[in-house]
Amino acid sequence: MSIIIPALNEEKQIGELIRYLKKFGSEYISEIIISDGGSTDQTTKIAKESGAVVLLAPGKGRALQMNAGAEIATSKILYFLHADSLPPQNFCLEIAEAIQKGADAGSFTLCFDSPNLVLKLYSLFTHLPITAVRFGDQSLFVKRNLFELVGGFRNELIVMEDQQIVRDLKRNGKFKLVKKPVKTSARKYRAIGAFKLQFLFTIIWAGYYLGAHQNTLQHIYKSFIRTD
Repeated sequence: MSIIIPALNEEKQIGELIRYLKKFGSEYISEIIISDGGSTDQTTKIAKESGAVVLLAPGKGRALQMNAGAEIATSKILYFLHADSLPPQNFCLEIAEAIQKGADAGSFTLCFDSPNLVLKLYSLFTHLPITAVRFGDQSLFVKRNLFELVGGFRNELIVMEDQQIVRDLKRNGKFKLVKKPVKTSARKYRAIGAFKLQFLFTIIWAGYYLGAHQNTLQHIYKSFIRTD
Protein backbone atom coordinates (compact mmCIF):
# COMPACT_ATOMS: atom_id res chain seq x y z
CA MET A 1 0.00 0.00 0.00
CA SER A 2 1.21 3.49 -0.88
CA ILE A 3 -0.03 6.23 1.43
CA ILE A 4 -0.25 9.65 -0.20
CA ILE A 5 -0.62 12.75 1.96
CA PRO A 6 -1.04 16.24 0.49
CA ALA A 7 0.56 18.80 2.77
CA LEU A 8 1.08 22.53 3.10
CA ASN A 9 2.68 23.96 6.26
CA GLU A 10 1.84 20.97 8.45
CA GLU A 11 4.96 20.93 10.64
CA LYS A 12 2.94 20.59 13.85
CA GLN A 13 1.43 17.22 12.97
CA ILE A 14 3.28 15.65 10.04
CA GLY A 15 5.90 13.89 12.16
CA GLU A 16 3.31 12.45 14.54
CA LEU A 17 1.20 11.24 11.63
CA ILE A 18 4.08 9.46 9.91
CA ARG A 19 5.14 7.75 13.15
CA TYR A 20 1.54 6.69 13.78
CA LEU A 21 1.19 5.17 10.29
CA LYS A 22 4.45 3.29 10.64
CA LYS A 23 3.54 1.99 14.08
CA PHE A 24 0.20 0.54 13.02
CA GLY A 25 0.81 -0.30 9.37
CA SER A 26 4.49 -1.03 8.81
CA GLU A 27 3.83 -4.58 7.57
CA TYR A 28 1.50 -3.36 4.83
CA ILE A 29 2.89 0.04 3.82
CA SER A 30 5.28 0.21 0.89
CA GLU A 31 5.86 3.95 1.24
CA ILE A 32 4.47 7.13 2.73
CA ILE A 33 4.53 9.95 0.20
CA ILE A 34 4.21 13.55 1.35
CA SER A 35 3.13 15.59 -1.67
CA ASP A 36 4.02 19.11 -0.62
CA GLY A 37 2.36 22.18 -2.10
CA GLY A 38 5.19 24.58 -1.29
CA SER A 39 5.45 24.65 2.50
CA THR A 40 7.38 27.54 4.03
CA ASP A 41 7.79 25.89 7.44
CA GLN A 42 9.60 22.68 8.48
CA THR A 43 7.06 20.25 6.97
CA THR A 44 9.35 18.71 4.35
CA LYS A 45 12.35 18.53 6.70
CA ILE A 46 10.36 16.77 9.41
CA ALA A 47 8.74 14.42 6.88
CA LYS A 48 12.12 13.35 5.49
CA GLU A 49 13.58 12.85 8.96
CA SER A 50 10.53 10.73 9.84
CA GLY A 51 11.18 8.41 6.89
CA ALA A 52 8.64 9.59 4.34
CA VAL A 53 9.22 10.19 0.64
CA VAL A 54 8.85 13.92 0.01
CA LEU A 55 7.65 15.19 -3.34
CA LEU A 56 7.39 18.84 -4.32
CA ALA A 57 4.12 18.98 -6.24
CA PRO A 58 3.87 21.29 -9.28
CA GLY A 59 1.48 23.56 -7.38
CA LYS A 60 -1.00 23.95 -4.53
CA GLY A 61 -4.34 22.16 -4.39
CA ARG A 62 -5.16 18.76 -2.93
CA ALA A 63 -6.24 17.24 -6.26
CA LEU A 64 -3.04 18.25 -8.01
CA GLN A 65 -0.87 17.19 -5.05
CA MET A 66 -2.55 13.80 -4.65
CA ASN A 67 -2.30 13.08 -8.38
CA ALA A 68 1.40 13.96 -8.28
CA GLY A 69 1.88 11.58 -5.37
CA ALA A 70 0.01 8.81 -7.14
CA GLU A 71 2.30 9.15 -10.17
CA ILE A 72 5.36 8.13 -8.18
CA ALA A 73 3.63 5.57 -5.95
CA THR A 74 4.77 1.97 -6.43
CA SER A 75 1.90 -0.01 -4.89
CA LYS A 76 -1.23 -1.39 -6.52
CA ILE A 77 -3.28 0.04 -3.64
CA LEU A 78 -3.31 3.80 -3.08
CA TYR A 79 -4.46 5.35 0.20
CA PHE A 80 -5.07 9.11 0.29
CA LEU A 81 -5.05 10.70 3.73
CA HIS A 82 -5.15 14.30 4.97
CA ALA A 83 -2.22 15.52 7.05
CA ASP A 84 -4.39 16.39 10.06
CA SER A 85 -6.18 13.03 10.25
CA LEU A 86 -5.46 9.68 11.91
CA PRO A 87 -7.03 6.49 10.51
CA PRO A 88 -8.16 3.74 12.90
CA GLN A 89 -5.28 1.67 14.26
CA ASN A 90 -6.30 -1.39 12.20
CA PHE A 91 -6.79 0.64 9.00
CA CYS A 92 -4.54 -1.61 6.93
CA LEU A 93 -6.46 -4.74 7.89
CA GLU A 94 -9.78 -3.01 7.23
CA ILE A 95 -8.64 -1.94 3.76
CA ALA A 96 -7.23 -5.38 2.97
CA GLU A 97 -10.45 -7.07 4.08
CA ALA A 98 -12.62 -4.69 2.04
CA ILE A 99 -10.56 -5.34 -1.08
CA GLN A 100 -10.52 -9.09 -0.45
CA LYS A 101 -14.32 -9.01 -0.35
CA GLY A 102 -14.52 -7.32 -3.72
CA ALA A 103 -14.19 -3.58 -3.09
CA ASP A 104 -12.28 -1.55 -5.65
CA ALA A 105 -12.26 1.59 -3.53
CA GLY A 106 -13.65 2.91 -0.28
CA SER A 107 -13.41 5.22 2.69
CA PHE A 108 -13.95 5.31 6.44
CA THR A 109 -16.44 7.20 8.56
CA LEU A 110 -15.38 10.30 10.49
CA CYS A 111 -14.97 11.68 13.98
CA PHE A 112 -13.32 14.83 15.34
CA ASP A 113 -10.81 15.44 18.12
CA SER A 114 -13.43 17.60 19.82
CA PRO A 115 -16.45 16.97 22.08
CA ASN A 116 -18.47 19.63 20.22
CA LEU A 117 -22.05 18.39 19.73
CA VAL A 118 -22.37 19.96 16.28
CA LEU A 119 -19.32 18.02 15.11
CA LYS A 120 -20.61 14.81 16.68
CA LEU A 121 -23.85 15.25 14.74
CA TYR A 122 -21.95 15.97 11.54
CA SER A 123 -19.91 12.81 12.11
CA LEU A 124 -23.07 10.71 12.28
CA PHE A 125 -23.96 11.71 8.72
CA THR A 126 -20.76 10.09 7.46
CA HIS A 127 -22.24 6.70 8.37
CA LEU A 128 -24.82 7.09 5.61
CA PRO A 129 -23.98 5.07 2.47
CA ILE A 130 -24.46 7.97 0.06
CA THR A 131 -21.95 9.89 -2.06
CA ALA A 132 -23.17 13.29 -0.84
CA VAL A 133 -21.51 12.70 2.56
CA ARG A 134 -18.19 11.30 1.35
CA PHE A 135 -15.44 13.82 2.03
CA GLY A 136 -11.66 13.84 1.90
CA ASP A 137 -11.31 13.89 5.69
CA GLN A 138 -12.65 10.33 5.66
CA SER A 139 -9.60 9.27 3.59
CA LEU A 140 -9.82 7.19 0.41
CA PHE A 141 -8.36 3.85 -0.62
CA VAL A 142 -8.48 2.72 -4.23
CA LYS A 143 -6.95 0.16 -6.54
CA ARG A 144 -4.43 1.81 -8.83
CA ASN A 145 -6.04 0.44 -12.01
CA LEU A 146 -9.40 1.99 -11.10
CA PHE A 147 -7.75 5.27 -10.09
CA GLU A 148 -6.06 5.43 -13.48
CA LEU A 149 -9.24 4.40 -15.27
CA VAL A 150 -11.17 7.41 -13.92
CA GLY A 151 -8.23 9.74 -14.53
CA GLY A 152 -7.48 10.35 -10.86
CA PHE A 153 -8.60 13.52 -9.12
CA ARG A 154 -9.68 16.36 -11.36
CA ASN A 155 -6.92 18.95 -11.15
CA GLU A 156 -9.26 21.78 -12.07
CA LEU A 157 -11.25 21.24 -8.86
CA ILE A 158 -9.77 23.26 -6.01
CA VAL A 159 -12.70 22.33 -3.76
CA MET A 160 -15.06 19.33 -3.87
CA GLU A 161 -12.47 17.16 -5.61
CA ASP A 162 -13.27 14.48 -3.03
CA GLN A 163 -16.97 14.36 -3.95
CA GLN A 164 -16.20 14.18 -7.65
CA ILE A 165 -13.75 11.30 -7.47
CA VAL A 166 -16.11 9.21 -5.33
CA ARG A 167 -18.79 9.72 -7.97
CA ASP A 168 -16.31 8.69 -10.67
CA LEU A 169 -15.15 5.64 -8.72
CA LYS A 170 -18.67 4.44 -7.98
CA ARG A 171 -19.56 4.61 -11.67
CA ASN A 172 -16.67 2.32 -12.53
CA GLY A 173 -16.18 0.02 -9.56
CA LYS A 174 -17.43 -1.26 -6.21
CA PHE A 175 -17.15 1.25 -3.36
CA LYS A 176 -17.06 0.21 0.31
CA LEU A 177 -17.79 2.38 3.34
CA VAL A 178 -15.83 0.99 6.30
CA LYS A 179 -17.71 1.69 9.54
CA LYS A 180 -14.63 2.71 11.48
CA PRO A 181 -13.78 6.40 12.00
CA VAL A 182 -10.84 8.45 10.87
CA LYS A 183 -10.15 11.03 13.59
CA THR A 184 -9.57 14.44 12.09
CA SER A 185 -8.60 17.77 13.55
CA ALA A 186 -11.30 20.29 14.42
CA ARG A 187 -8.79 23.15 14.17
CA LYS A 188 -10.73 25.06 11.49
CA TYR A 189 -13.95 24.66 13.47
CA ARG A 190 -12.24 25.98 16.59
CA ALA A 191 -10.81 28.93 14.66
CA ILE A 192 -14.00 29.90 12.81
CA GLY A 193 -16.82 28.42 14.89
CA ALA A 194 -18.62 25.11 14.39
CA PHE A 195 -21.99 26.51 13.24
CA LYS A 196 -20.47 29.14 10.96
CA LEU A 197 -17.98 26.79 9.32
CA GLN A 198 -20.51 24.03 8.78
CA PHE A 199 -22.88 26.58 7.23
CA LEU A 200 -20.13 27.72 4.84
CA PHE A 201 -19.26 24.14 3.93
CA THR A 202 -22.94 23.50 3.23
CA ILE A 203 -23.07 26.51 0.89
CA ILE A 204 -20.06 25.19 -1.04
CA TRP A 205 -21.49 21.67 -1.12
CA ALA A 206 -24.88 22.88 -2.36
CA GLY A 207 -23.27 25.22 -4.88
CA TYR A 208 -21.25 22.36 -6.32
CA TYR A 209 -24.34 20.21 -6.88
CA LEU A 210 -26.28 23.17 -8.27
CA GLY A 211 -23.58 23.77 -10.87
CA ALA A 212 -21.84 26.83 -9.41
CA HIS A 213 -18.58 27.76 -11.14
CA GLN A 214 -15.46 26.46 -9.43
CA ASN A 215 -14.10 30.02 -9.16
CA THR A 216 -17.15 31.00 -7.09
CA LEU A 217 -16.74 28.06 -4.72
CA GLN A 218 -13.03 28.70 -4.45
CA HIS A 219 -13.66 32.36 -3.62
CA ILE A 220 -15.98 31.38 -0.75
CA TYR A 221 -13.42 28.93 0.58
CA LYS A 222 -10.49 31.33 0.39
CA SER A 223 -12.43 34.29 1.77
CA PHE A 224 -14.15 32.66 4.72
CA ILE A 225 -12.61 29.27 5.47
CA ARG A 226 -8.94 28.95 4.65
CA THR A 227 -6.90 29.73 7.75
CA ASP A 228 -3.34 29.24 6.50
